Amino acid sequence: MTASSSSQSLRGWGGTAVQGRELLSENLAQACMEASLSRGLARSYGDASLPAASHPVALNTCRANRILAWDPHRGELCAEAGLDLQSINQLWLPQGWFIPVSPGTQYVTLGGMVAADVHGKNHHIEGCIGAHVHSLRMRVADGRILVCDRERHPELFRATLGGMGLTGHILDVILHMQRIPSPWIWSRSYRIADIDAFEEALAESAGQWPYTMGWIDCVARGKAMGRGILMAGRWATADEAPAQAPPHLTRITMPFRLPNLALNRFSIRAFNTLYYGKHPRRPREGIVHPQRFFYPLDAIHQWNRMYGSAGFTQYQCVLPRDAKAGAARRLLDTLTRHGGASFLCVIKDCGPEGEGMLSFPRAGISIALDIPMRSSTQALVDTLNRQVIDEGGRIYLAKDALTRPEHFRAMEPRLPAFNALRDAWDPQRKIRSALSVRLLGDPA
Repeated sequence: MTASSSSQSLRGWGGTAVQGRELLSENLAQACMEASLSRGLARSYGDASLPAASHPVALNTCRANRILAWDPHRGELCAEAGLDLQSINQLWLPQGWFIPVSPGTQYVTLGGMVAADVHGKNHHIEGCIGAHVHSLRMRVADGRILVCDRERHPELFRATLGGMGLTGHILDVILHMQRIPSPWIWSRSYRIADIDAFEEALAESAGQWPYTMGWIDCVARGKAMGRGILMAGRWATADEAPAQAPPHLTRITMPFRLPNLALNRFSIRAFNTLYYGKHPRRPREGIVHPQRFFYPLDAIHQWNRMYGSAGFTQYQCVLPRDAKAGAARRLLDTLTRHGGASFLCVIKDCGPEGEGMLSFPRAGISIALDIPMRSSTQALVDTLNRQVIDEGGRIYLAKDALTRPEHFRAMEPRLPAFNALRDAWDPQRKIRSALSVRLLGDPA
């Protein structure tokens, strides 16, 4: 049974909002006929999961969260699009299985992970989640329900991986899980002096560890620009792991939104200095709870309230490995010169480009940072985008809220092929979002 809410404010995780209606149903195949877009837990930061103003109806998939089949011999999971990653972890980690690619939060759905073609700390090893998806069952714009994979409708399959929900409503997903020796992580972390050393350390760690990422102090300038902490990990062996399963971790809740002025250059500089300084000078190594390793921000419920009523955007780009030397340093220099202070700045090593037609990662360095929404934020994003275009890079649509269409076209040579695919499957653009209106010229 479908229940539709009255008109309400639908929001992305960063605070971007539109007026619309959200449908809730256990029967996605039927309910999606009323909606212009499907969305799960709405953890995309900008407007990717928000409906267009001309058809402001979104289908929330979270009630359709059933496990349809599980083959432990092949490690193959078939589930509805609304099944969330937290539930997958709770069910399969104790049994010695983990999703092969995990984003930085477990509050995402299977359908959302496919639509964003999420990547994780192991992109240099396992690629994006799409590389592990066997097939998708979808309802496309003309009403048909079909199965697509690498043999059946392969172009539609490729466009759906990272297509931000714009190619059809994902109903079911079949993917391959990863066998792990224990549910604990063996981790190593250590200080890095500057951004050049960070790039070298990431490249070195990538050959030794399946999971790597780093936190950067993006306020520091001069010789210390890009200093930070590199964190690497692997699944602990049975001999290394504690005998007991990882305990459930309680979360604290951010009870209210901070004043908009609470996060400023001075408070962020103080936080970054303390965070960098508290890590020992020597490397730290040992057993770590998997939730603390993969999802550190999940420990704070509604942590986005720290950015106040104005909200924030996350800017995430990838700078290709074949760019001119020093691309990451130049981006950080542009960021700091234009006042882009952030206490959350993450750097990761990315492997080869995946099969998703608009999938984000490519071989190179990914940098992601949270930016409070202010009057100057649009100009900062414009400046960063011009820098990324000059370097031959691109941005991640799941995080974006402010990129201009001309900038996106300049950084995305695959866009004409994606638009042609949508022309063939949805010429009237029945399936669209606030993001596709902003960036792709869909009907407003």
